[in-house]
Amino acid sequence: MDTWKFYDVTHRYHEVCNPTSRAKLDELVGLLRLNPGSTVLDIACGKGELLTRLAERYEISGIGVDISPYCVTDAIQKLRQRVPGAQIQILNVDGADYSPDQLFDLAMCIGASWVYKGHRGTLSTLKTMTKPDALILIGEPFWLKDPDDAYLVAENLRRDMFGTHYENVLVGEDEGLFPLYTMVSNQDDWDRYETLQWYAAEMHARDNPDDPDVSEILTRVARGRTNYLHWGRDTVGWAMYLFRKPSHAN
Repeated sequence: MDTWKFYDVTHRYHEVCNPTSRAKLDELVGLLRLNPGSTVLDIACGKGELLTRLAERYEISGIGVDISPYCVTDAIQKLRQRVPGAQIQILNVDGADYSPDQLFDLAMCIGASWVYKGHRGTLSTLKTMTKPDALILIGEPFWLKDPDDAYLVAENLRRDMFGTHYENVLVGEDEGLFPLYTMVSNQDDWDRYETLQWYAAEMHARDNPDDPDVSEILTRVARGRTNYLHWGRDTVGWAMYLFRKPSHAN
């Protein structure tokens, strides 16, 4: 089935498609301390919740990029409803193919470092898209412990795909960035993120019994549920990392 349909169905009730809470998002938005008119880039912006909150608080302008047509539709609708007139453009583009024609005051890629082939590649790329003294915000998994081989096979992962929380910060420093803050998801954040997908899949199946993809959706969600409860819940963490680019950087 279409990958982006699957994620649209399973994340239908998520404000943001990552394991975090409204309270943490509010705190993060406050810490960014942007000026009116600041320019913001959000790669893999999802439903546009963070961009919308920034526009509500700071009157920013900017660009959101996402490969999912479902997310793009949701993001555009959300912006129109909550901040009509906001100078924010949402593009249905693969982030890897997007080349900006300006530099930004804040560049974000939350939970989608696969766009740039990993954490380091994402930081390195976003550096090229930001002004000196700009902010870079990343969302990235990390290993809580050494993963079981069975878990890696079940989820089609490799150990070297992620680092530890400490290593995620060190990569930013190695890229010449200054670490300002980390916002780590707790188990409640993770449980809400994962189990809301179970709920969404079941509601979709009940409301759309004639959807030919229902069986595959339920099968994939059931497999993910087993993997999460058996291994993932105790193995993988997730955090947002806020860095500042040096003021002397090019």
